[in-house]
Amino acid sequence: MKNFVHESVKMGANVRIGYFSVIEEGVVLGDDVTIGNNVTIHAGTVIGSGVFISDNCVIGRWPKPAKASTVKLDPDLPPLVIGDGTTVGAGAVLYRGSTFGKEVMIGDLASVREKCSIGDRVVIGRGVAVENQVEIGPHTKIQTNAYITAYTTLEERVFIAPTVTTTNDNFMGRTKERFKYVRGPLVKRGARVGGGSILLPGVTVAEESFIAAGAVVNKDTEPAKVYVGVPARPLRDVPEREKLENQE
Repeated sequence: MKNFVHESVKMGANVRIGYFSVIEEGVVLGDDVTIGNNVTIHAGTVIGSGVFISDNCVIGRWPKPAKASTVKLDPDLPPLVIGDGTTVGAGAVLYRGSTFGKEVMIGDLASVREKCSIGDRVVIGRGVAVENQVEIGPHTKIQTNAYITAYTTLEERVFIAPTVTTTNDNFMGRTKERFKYVRGPLVKRGARVGGGSILLPGVTVAEESFIAAGAVVNKDTEPAKVYVGVPARPLRDVPEREKLENQE
């Protein structure tokens, strides 16, 4: 059998499906969707028009947390929704309960957990891990192998360089008290975070802040300042020519 498509699938015009793919019940496929080889699309997933899904992807996966996990399974998770014109790279895994806007780019081997909201034209690079309950604003770019922890918010036009690490638990899994304080960073509009930087739990990276490569941000930053070092400290103002208001 080349592939399996459940009889209840709603399929638009010009849909192309590769070999050995499985499309479960209730899936909705818009016009001009391309699905690669060995792709699994789980029940109820809604895929907009012009979406391209590469080989070996898992789309709409139900979460299955470990018994010791602080994340509890929600039996009422809504289906995964992927907006028009989105591209999903090879081997990516997208979980049920998240929504993707239009023209999102998801790189090879990336994963996005449940209850995430991804805005229009976001770029999620190769090998990026986005944990549960993350919000990402439109036009934000997250580059290769960055780690976006649960309960993080990245606002509009944020830049996250390769191998950036965000964190959300100052107790690192010890004590019951920690549950009251678990919170990821808030990275505000136009902020840029350099390669290999670490954002500690609950910090706010202010609008247009520039975090230099390798910095460790342990306190809230000020708008439009350059931060360097361990721990991060302000160095100078962000040049006017680099601010969003001066970009074409």
